[in-house]
Parts: sequence; C-alpha cells; structure tokens
Amino acid sequence: MTQKTYQEQLQTWDKQYLWHPFTQMQDYIKETPLIIEEGSGIFLKDIDGKEYIDGISSMWCNLHGHRKKEIDDAIKRQLDKIAHTTLLGPTNIPAIELAKKLAEIAPQGLTKVFYSDNGSTANEVAMKMAFQYWQHKGLKAKTQFVALQHGYHGDTIGTMSVGGIEIFHGAFRPLYFKTHLAPSPYCYRCPLGKQPKNCSLACLEELESILKDNSRGIAAMIMEPMVQGAGGMIVHPAGYLSGTRALCKKYNVLLILDEVLTGFGRTGRMFACLHENVVPDIMTLSKGINGGYMPLAATLATEEIYHAFLGKYADLKTFFHGHTYTGNPLGCAAALASMGLFEKEHILENLETKIQYLQTRLKQFESLEHAGDIRQCGLIAAIELVKDKSTKEPYDWKERIGIRVCLEARKQGLLIRPLGHIMVIMPPWSIKEHELDRLLNIMYESVRIVTQETT
Repeated sequence: MTQKTYQEQLQTWDKQYLWHPFTQMQDYIKETPLIIEEGSGIFLKDIDGKEYIDGISSMWCNLHGHRKKEIDDAIKRQLDKIAHTTLLGPTNIPAIELAKKLAEIAPQGLTKVFYSDNGSTANEVAMKMAFQYWQHKGLKAKTQFVALQHGYHGDTIGTMSVGGIEIFHGAFRPLYFKTHLAPSPYCYRCPLGKQPKNCSLACLEELESILKDNSRGIAAMIMEPMVQGAGGMIVHPAGYLSGTRALCKKYNVLLILDEVLTGFGRTGRMFACLHENVVPDIMTLSKGINGGYMPLAATLATEEIYHAFLGKYADLKTFFHGHTYTGNPLGCAAALASMGLFEKEHILENLETKIQYLQTRLKQFESLEHAGDIRQCGLIAAIELVKDKSTKEPYDWKERIGIRVCLEARKQGLLIRPLGHIMVIMPPWSIKEHELDRLLNIMYESVRIVTQETT
C-alpha cells in the first residue's frame, strides 16, 4: 500500500468509524478530514506535511508546546518503571509528589488532593464532596447547587445539571438535579440590561437573592473564576469573584471554583482566583495540569471538608468515589515535569509581556465591521462576531459563521475552533511574538473574508 493510498484509507476509516465530539457528523463527512500526524512547539502537522499554528492549545490544554523535551523525558523515565497502578489501596511515587506540589502552589488552605482523569470528573468529585460534606454535618436539606448562566463544567449528568448553556444541556434537563442559575456577569450582553460603567455589579444582587431565599437547601455554588470558557470566553468584571466568595460565606454555602480552563497561568496568575485573593472550599483542575500530555485531573479540598469524611469504618463516612486511572503515574510524572518548567523558565514572570502584546494587537480587530466585542484575560481572548454592531444582533446558526472562519483560517495555516459565532484565541504560552503576529493576522484576514461574504 502506497503512502497516498494509506492516507486515503485513513480518511475513509475516520468517516466510517469515528464519532467526533461536539461535531455535526452529517456536515463532517462531506469534508476532507484533517488528520494530525505530529507536532512540535506551537505547530501541528497533518499527514500531507502541512503545518498549522495550534491556536487553541489542542482544546485549551497544551501549555509548553508539543514535544516539550522535559515532559517527554519524564514520561519515558516513568514508563521504564511502571505505567499504571491503582490508587485504591496502594499508592505511587509520582502521585504522592504531585499532590504535595499542588498543595504547595494552590491557594492557601487547599491541602487535600483527590485525583480523577478529566475536568468533568474533577467537578463531579467536587459536587459529590460538597453534598456528602453537609450530610455528614447533619444538614440533610442541603442537596441543591447554584451555578451561572452560560456556565460549563463538563458532560457527565452531574456536571450538566449545573451547566448553563442551553444548546449543550437543554436536551438532558429531565435527568438533572435541582440547580439555581444566577445571571452571568456577561457585560457585553448583560442579562439585567445594565451598562458596565454604572451597573454596580447588579448581578451580585441577583445572586444574593437566590442564596438568601434558598441557602437552607443549597450545598454549594460552582463557577468558573474570571472567565467562563465554553459559554463564550466571558470575562468577568473586577470584584465579581470576591463578591461571590463573600456571599457564599454569608449564607453558609460552599464555593467550588472550576479552574479546569483558567488554572496553571492561563490568566496570568497560577490560578485565576488569586487575582482577587479568593480561596474556595473546593477547587478543580485538569487540562493544563500536565501541559496537555495525558488525561489527568485533581480536586483540591480544605482540611475542613476532608475531616468531615473521617470516622470508623462502620460509620460509612468514606467518600465512595474513584476512577480506574486515578493518580496514574505517567500523567502525574508529566505534571511534575510541567510544574518544574514554571520555575525553570520563569513562566509566570515572563507572561506579562506576552499578555500586554496580545492586548495591543487585539485592537486591530476593532476596525472589523462585524467584530462586536473583543475580550481578553491573560492569554485567553475572544472575538464575538455579530451581524450588526449597533444592535449586537448575532449571526443565525444557519450561517455557520464561526465554522466558516475556522475553515478559512485552516487554509492559511491556523487551527482554531469556534464557540458558535465567537472566535477563540488561546495558544500555548510558549508562542513567540512573531508567531502570535502570524496567528492574529490569519485570524483577522479569515474574519474579514468570511464576514464580507455574508454582507
């Protein structure tokens, strides 16, 4: 079989056997599949040898670039020892060392680490912990949750129950437990009809109303701090996070912060909650935890949460939850290597220059007729495309505007993925300024070309 024949066979098999996530397969099978074969640094290469800038960090998780030597070597060293061993009973060296490291760098007080394998499971763990905590405390009525509109915490039934994106979560609503949705601090499209300059964070007043009326039955509030990812890269106004923390304390409700997207420097700090000196009761991590190398997640809790589960074996206070690959040695070894790079390469100290450069370069998008809102937090940015700037009228789903921009960008050597009509920019932070220039230039031209076609 020739190389060309094999490539054609791969494309056929992909359409014949694979069901891709968040993908309308009826449209997908009409296109030629993009099959990635290798990568290096911020670039991916397909089976035809064409290179693409990884503009979304391989779904928001790659931090240091692909084939980072220090992480590659750490995995190889661990593989020479053991690939996997259960944490149900025994333990392993990388899992122990990583738990210690996470407790050291986390907001002060988050000292207990429970491993799982992805963001959904980390949040599922957090919600079960919060629920069972109150059961052990004797407050049996605390069985409900508060979450934000446009929030996203995963695709398991529990995490969808606290999800606030109708197109993702609406179909499964009959399966969910009770959740109160508070208005998102989405300043561009304020759900309360306020203007950012004089709103006085009215959305916090709405949240307080929910907590005041229902705190007896609420176990926890779960939210993405600073940036709501899948909901549209919605950047929260200053003070919203700290205000939420204060309200949760006031009404005796636990606060779960989902740092799956925002953790490990994405916002310019190690964790987004540190921007407002907020310490949650429970914090969830995944994606960038090991530089996007392997499935791994962690749920961090306080000593107060942990101690509520201690008791005699017969008391049945055990946290009955676990995953086959909990504390996987390869994933933990990769995470330790990634943590080492933060110190070795002074990543957090060097990020500010790139963040400021991105902020400056994003100004060029203001001249585009259909760029309604341009928002940024750290090295996370989004351009919300609209049909009419003055009315903020969004594009109709039928126009597939985001997908068309992505396909145009792919022709020019940039791999990105939209959130409907919202274009996301989230490269590995190893990206250099001239590479960031190239990324933004392609994005600009792709948006300009596609939106002109629809005018």
